[in-house]
Amino acid sequence: MFSAERGSAWTLAYPHYSVVVPQPDLIRVPVASPLQSTDTNLMRGSAFDEISFFSAIEASGARALLIGRRALVVLGLPVLTADYDFWLHSEDIEKLNEATKPFDLEPNRDPDDARRVGRYVLENDEHIDVLVSDARTTVDGFEVRFDDLWSRRTSVDIGAAEVFIPSIDDLILTKRIAARPKDAEDIRLLERLKEVRDE
Repeated sequence: MFSAERGSAWTLAYPHYSVVVPQPDLIRVPVASPLQSTDTNLMRGSAFDEISFFSAIEASGARALLIGRRALVVLGLPVLTADYDFWLHSEDIEKLNEATKPFDLEPNRDPDDARRVGRYVLENDEHIDVLVSDARTTVDGFEVRFDDLWSRRTSVDIGAAEVFIPSIDDLILTKRIAARPKDAEDIRLLERLKEVRDE
């Protein structure tokens, strides 16, 4: 199920689909899981608020680009993902880490080690992959530089937050870095979205 906006974006990528607005009749199904009275935290996740998360990153001043499938979701494309992927300027690791502290996200590497390795993870029951290298190379040998992507970035308003993503062409480049089968499908969706926007 998608919002009306995302449903409309789906019809752009797949013109043979249409948007359906369900009637308010809901089917209720009771669900229960037996737990011992001492297991009060067993099934409790964090109270992660995505808009507050994006707002905190924006307020930090960190040069962070949302990439990966979550960027496609922000564009309204019909893909599923369970995590977040950012490409971060290497000088802004401390800013991002500080911004995500209220969400109890713990870095798996200290900033110097993350710079040396070129990536790190912020996680609790959420998972944020953070790429911190200055440049990456696509499978066909094209160098993709963070500073170039940042200069061509697009901003998207999500609630009260502004999220920076690469341009569509640059998102396609980032998908050519790993070039997995799901990246090929994402590239197809991005190219179709670009065609529709250019019409």
